[in-house]
Amino acid sequence: MPAYRLVSYTGDQKFELPPGRTLLVGRAVTSDIAIYDPTISRRHAELTVAPEGVQVRDLGSSNGTCINGTRVTAGRVSPSDSITFGKVLFQLERADGAEPRPSQTLPDSEIVRQMQVSGGLPPNLAARAARAADDDDVQARKLSLLLDISQKLAGELDLDRLLGRVADVTFEVMNVDRVSILLRNETTGELVPRISRSRLGDTEHQHVPRSIADKVVRERVAVLSHNAAADSRFKSNSIMMQSVQSAMCSPLMASADKVLGLLYVDNVTTTNSFSDDDLQFLVAFAGLAAVGIQSSSYAEQLRREAVVRSNFERYFAPNVASEIAQQEGVIRLGGDKRSIAILFSDIRGFTTMSETLGPDVIAQLLTDYFTEMVDIVFEYGGTLDKFIGDAIMALWGAPIAHPDDPDRAIEAAVAMQRALGMLNTRWRAADKPELGVGVGIAYGEVFAGNIGSHRRLEYTVIGDAVNVAARLCAEAGPGEILVSDSLRRITRRSVRFDPVPAMSLKGKAQAVTVYRVQSDTAAPRPPATVTQA
Repeated sequence: MPAYRLVSYTGDQKFELPPGRTLLVGRAVTSDIAIYDPTISRRHAELTVAPEGVQVRDLGSSNGTCINGTRVTAGRVSPSDSITFGKVLFQLERADGAEPRPSQTLPDSEIVRQMQVSGGLPPNLAARAARAADDDDVQARKLSLLLDISQKLAGELDLDRLLGRVADVTFEVMNVDRVSILLRNETTGELVPRISRSRLGDTEHQHVPRSIADKVVRERVAVLSHNAAADSRFKSNSIMMQSVQSAMCSPLMASADKVLGLLYVDNVTTTNSFSDDDLQFLVAFAGLAAVGIQSSSYAEQLRREAVVRSNFERYFAPNVASEIAQQEGVIRLGGDKRSIAILFSDIRGFTTMSETLGPDVIAQLLTDYFTEMVDIVFEYGGTLDKFIGDAIMALWGAPIAHPDDPDRAIEAAVAMQRALGMLNTRWRAADKPELGVGVGIAYGEVFAGNIGSHRRLEYTVIGDAVNVAARLCAEAGPGEILVSDSLRRITRRSVRFDPVPAMSLKGKAQAVTVYRVQSDTAAPRPPATVTQA
């Protein structure tokens, strides 16, 4: 029975997998394969070594187990497959040194070499370079060169500058006429040219032949052709037009389960200009470049998420803002029409009260009050639109929508009045003044806009329902919650309403039907989940 080993993505962890045994993977020190990472559960997964490979079974871990990028509860991995526990990536290897040999082309084909690519950094690059340096051979110089390249690329997080460095280094260390880098669009999967350079000075025909690009990405192989124009596998007009003689191409893979793009080099002046060693070097170099590209992508994602969080933590609970930040495309510039619930709350008689209180007392009262009210808005999945003096404006349905937004708005209002009652009890015991708050809620179609730039976004909610909610709030007495008829009709949960005489609201030609929410209406607190509108 063959023996296997797990090798981590960084090459600093190796675990032997003896034949016929079942091994526990987890964070606990008693695990057979102990991985000390916060994304690993104490009992994460089981590995069973079998003749046909290694059987994997997830043990209900929090962050899951993936095989070649796909989350599984059970599956099998073979040599060169990737397996990810939580966020820690490993590759399965044969422990006896037997590895799948790179497939050779047919004798009549001009592809003289193709290599399966697993992606990532060459394992233990620094240690291997140090050991090989003692031998003073070609391998030592290549490893030392790769180590130097990795240090040049490390820390460069600007993608355009990084790709420029990759192209410059390619010309420095390899005998190539042209270099092109294509990256895959995350959404469409299309290969998009990002950089193309030529030492010959021509700028017109430097696109990667589609036939070569398709093979490299589809089969995840690096290819070497001594005469691409004569190769029956690469018959395409682009190759003929570009007079490609010798070409090499490697997928850009930072891990075994994802192709980020490809690195292509060719020579238009000489056939047979590349060797097998050149192809192996290109594959290793492409792995270094892919890791740099992935790091740059992660850095950009973190920067974007930080900007979004800084904008939206004013409107949402921090955990909700973080989730929004990770969902690219949820929050867009511009706006649209949608039906939402709008809540206004306002402290009654606050202006008169503030004339008799010191600024410190007023500030403390408002801090306590706003802190409690905003927490309730967030708890019920609402959006804090703004403070208007001592008033609060909150939304349910923009920009994040829930199917029960009208109910959430009413339940939040009830919870706010109850919380204010508890605050008043505390203030009364401390010989501080008590507050009374009126609340108005309306429902209807508005323009909900997200105006500004990606670095600074502000909401604008415009519509008749906004005005109605503000007018209802102005009419509500202390402890009262007034709602529009449109809101009452769309509520789903059991809420008790009392009709009140129709009101003539400023800006409305006809009297408006209004209801009062009964004070004993229950207000269970639902989880504030996020769903895309």
